[in-house]
Amino acid sequence: MKIQKKQAIGENLLYLMVWAAIILVPVLNSQMMSEMHVNLENVLIAWRQIAPYLIIFLIHNAILAPRYMLRRKYGKYLVSNLTLIISVFWLVQIYEDQLTDHLLKQNDPAALDAYRRASFSNLEMYWSVVLGFFMTGANTGIKLIYQSMRDEQQMEMLKRQNLQAEMDYLKYQINPHFFMNTLNNIHALIDIDTESAKNAVIELSKMMRYVLYESGREIISLNRDIQFLKNYIELMRIRYTDAVNISVVSPDNLPEQLSIPPLLLIVFVENAFKHGVSYNHPSFIRLEIGYANGQVTSTITNSRHAVRSGKHPAGIGLENVRKRLELIYGAKNYSLEIREAEETYTVKLVIPTLNA
Repeated sequence: MKIQKKQAIGENLLYLMVWAAIILVPVLNSQMMSEMHVNLENVLIAWRQIAPYLIIFLIHNAILAPRYMLRRKYGKYLVSNLTLIISVFWLVQIYEDQLTDHLLKQNDPAALDAYRRASFSNLEMYWSVVLGFFMTGANTGIKLIYQSMRDEQQMEMLKRQNLQAEMDYLKYQINPHFFMNTLNNIHALIDIDTESAKNAVIELSKMMRYVLYESGREIISLNRDIQFLKNYIELMRIRYTDAVNISVVSPDNLPEQLSIPPLLLIVFVENAFKHGVSYNHPSFIRLEIGYANGQVTSTITNSRHAVRSGKHPAGIGLENVRKRLELIYGAKNYSLEIREAEETYTVKLVIPTLNA
């Protein structure tokens, strides 16, 4: 609505400037011709001849063009436009004829000069109609240009809204998945270590605050997202024994303005825990996050025990991440590489940072 209002103001200002120039031309011309003072009589004659065109413009701009032309009622528009132009100049012609008869009856030598001063036009009727039609055509052209600009901006706004809605849908599909895994972990801790379970609930509340409030933004500070990953990993670490080797490497002192979309990396970490940890065999998870030249590189490597052949089961989370990456960055502005070996599974993601 604000965009439409600004465009309407801009369009009306354009009309105002054009008509102001047209009205001022006789004044400037009279000033240049007379040199000493403005010839008010000549100015009034010029303004009187402009008046029919101004009346046609005001009616056409306020009523005919919006009601018929912009609504694509072209037949009604042409008929009503021609009717308007012909009617105005027909009324002008009637006035001119009556004035002429009146002046001729006076048989006054000054009658012709009086007629010249009172006349609304010195053109033939058909030329006046042609000029009127040309003026309304120019008015229509300007309106169509502004209408096209409004339509284009509305389409862009609609695309952005649809894009945001789709990204929100994909992002919030991840949230229930994340909470389900975390609550399962806490449930398992209750029977094993009650105190650890209490601490885990506190950590979960911090993470929930991030997911529910901060992740609703389009972008989030890279530092905060890394901290969120570390909190999640520490919460998961309580559940496993020392047989699971979990390491996290990330840069220190990153600029706070470095930002990425929220809840992208957590999906890869979740999948690493879900499919890379075994209670019967030594397991490991390595998370490395780096930043250089405006790009964030995340590499997650985990052992493979649950699946000995075929593809690593990714689930809905990873598929949603792929879709979000394409929506946010486009098909070529990011890199997602998955490497599968007999005993390891590696996901490497390279994304550009976004401006906060």
